Amino acid sequence: MDQLASAATAAGRTNRRRVMLAIVLGSSLAAVGAGAMTLAQFTDSDTSTGSWSTGTIILGVSPAPAFTVANIMPGASGSQTIIVSNTGTGDARYSLSTSTTSPDTKGLAAQMSLTVKAGACPGAGAALYTGGLGSAAFGSSTSGFQAGDRNVAAATTDSLCFAWDFPLTSDNTFQGAATTATFTFASEQTANNP
Repeated sequence: MDQLASAATAAGRTNRRRVMLAIVLGSSLAAVGAGAMTLAQFTDSDTSTGSWSTGTIILGVSPAPAFTVANIMPGASGSQTIIVSNTGTGDARYSLSTSTTSPDTKGLAAQMSLTVKAGACPGAGAALYTGGLGSAAFGSSTSGFQAGDRNVAAATTDSLCFAWDFPLTSDNTFQGAATTATFTFASEQTANNP
């Protein structure tokens, strides 16, 4: 009986080995088959790009020079339409400041008056500035909106009338006097700049 039991045990082991071998081989074939199935899948991919470019603020002033006036006498006056243009792609605001240069030894810049109005001459709007030639200003070059700043949209213009006057009350001390005024228009973007 011992031999019979031993033979049955040996046969059972062999059968278990065969079953285990079949399971291992079956699992291996299944893994290989799954890999083959994965390699046969349809796939696709695509891309998208982004690009950025900055805008511009390009301020122009014409005519330049605004004035060339010689041999004026007391009581003389004149005017000139100044066109402020923004040929950039972004909306802008601007301000005006003025400086006078030598030789102004006789104080001609302080003696003469200047009025700046909105619109082409003679100026349709309210005066933006009235006072001495040498201190003409409106708005501020400080960043952000300031009282008196003027807006000029992209690809548009703004007209200003500059009217000067040499008073009839000017006396002989102003004979042979000369001055040069420099009008500085400072601009900045309005977008994201309250």
